[in-house]
Amino acid sequence: MKPVIRVASLLIAVSFSTGCSRKAAQTAPPPPEVLVTTVQPQDVPRVLERVATLDGFINANINAQVQGYIVSRDYQEGSVVKKGDLLFQIDPRPFEAALAQAKGTLAKDQANQVKADADKKRAVDLFKKKVISDQERDTAIAAADSTTANVEADKAAVQQAEINVGYTKIIAPIDGMVGFANNQVGDLVGPTTGPLTTMSQIDPIKAVVTAGEGPFTDFVSRHPDPTERNAYIKSLDFELFLGNGEMYPQKGKFYALDRNLDTKTGSIRYYVTFPNSGNILRPGQFGKVRFVADMKKGAIVVPQEAVNELQGSYQVAVVDQTNKVSIRPVKMGERIGAMWEVTEGLKPGDKVVVEGIQKAREGAQVTVKEWTPPKDALVSKSDQAK
Repeated sequence: MKPVIRVASLLIAVSFSTGCSRKAAQTAPPPPEVLVTTVQPQDVPRVLERVATLDGFINANINAQVQGYIVSRDYQEGSVVKKGDLLFQIDPRPFEAALAQAKGTLAKDQANQVKADADKKRAVDLFKKKVISDQERDTAIAAADSTTANVEADKAAVQQAEINVGYTKIIAPIDGMVGFANNQVGDLVGPTTGPLTTMSQIDPIKAVVTAGEGPFTDFVSRHPDPTERNAYIKSLDFELFLGNGEMYPQKGKFYALDRNLDTKTGSIRYYVTFPNSGNILRPGQFGKVRFVADMKKGAIVVPQEAVNELQGSYQVAVVDQTNKVSIRPVKMGERIGAMWEVTEGLKPGDKVVVEGIQKAREGAQVTVKEWTPPKDALVSKSDQAK
């Protein structure tokens, strides 16, 4: 019986050893899963984005040119008016009286001029006949010239009085939207009392954009010829993103570049105009303008989230044909949308880890799946450092 017991014990031991090895094999963790993208040269748009403040294309302060009491406000506050529409009426009666007085003075001096001219003609004739002295002749001529000067002064006074009467009707100088009134009916207003209201031409409306000195210098170096530079900026289409993140449906066009850089901020302003027929946009709104600056040919780009920055240097995780990870130092170029250009360290065909970087250790074995980029990967984020 002893050999039988020994054989049985041996079989039990082998069975136990086999079971343990199978259990150990079953509990070994699988390689971690990562999402990778295969690097390929591509032509990508260089998309730039800037913060913008909306402002009226023309902003006009509406002031009183003569002193008087407001007798009516003839517009709806916050409404759109046409050039020439009546906004305020100042009591015209004192100015109409002054006009009537000026016209009366003019009529009297014109009558005096007729008599003085006749006296002058008569004096000249009598002098020629040696009836009067040259002094009497000169006196008559001077009197006629004086009345002529008085008439001219009176005409100017009448004209000024007519202008003052016209100033009692305060009209819109442009088409645009009028703001709240700063003065009401019954207020005494004049040239020194400040604006009665402010109005803005908002169709088109302009976006005030600021660019740094570095990007401006880079822009000029890319387009050194003034004619080509002007044609280039006029060909650009600008998109406007509002404060709620929505894109304004109308495209904008470059309008003008400021004459100088701000010495305090080292930046320069430029204007972009947008159609605004529905008055959707208002001065003072904030937003972002975005445009495609140019196309970068044959760029090696990776998603920005694939790049790990460490003390000023950059690294990416690359998976080889055996699904083994190697950490590779790289040099970075421009950010292009949600992508980032790699200038050194990668070559076409390299598989770069995009998601699961924390699992991709040097020399680690991983399970690879292809990363699917979002549709707007090249335009969803801007080059805000520019």
